[in-house]
Amino acid sequence: VQLQASGGGLVQAGGSLRLTCAASGSTRSINMIGWYRQAPGRQRAPVALLSNLGSTIYSDSVEGRFTISSDNTMNTVYLQMNSLKPEDTAVYSCYTLAGGKTYWGQGTQVTVSS
Repeated sequence: VQLQASGGGLVQAGGSLRLTCAASGSTRSINMIGWYRQAPGRQRAPVALLSNLGSTIYSDSVEGRFTISSDNTMNTVYLQMNSLKPEDTAVYSCYTLAGGKTYWGQGTQVTVSS
């Protein structure tokens, strides 16, 4: 499975961004897909995950502000980020668990200015 992330950028606090992750290859084997992020000096951590059964998981820090969704095939996954805060600044990476293996896309930088 190949993952292509896009949509990062610079936004002021309180603003919104939408990230897109386009999956290709053996996408029928996707069990879970979503986003992790890594802020400077911190470990990579999960942000939002979507299962092939439609269930979602959000980190406590983004619950109520971020929404993960996908098209019917899970080939394209979106992360709508609202009410952004400076602490949301990080490199956001698309992730998938497919056929028992994990795959990562390249990161996209999100910078939130105060």
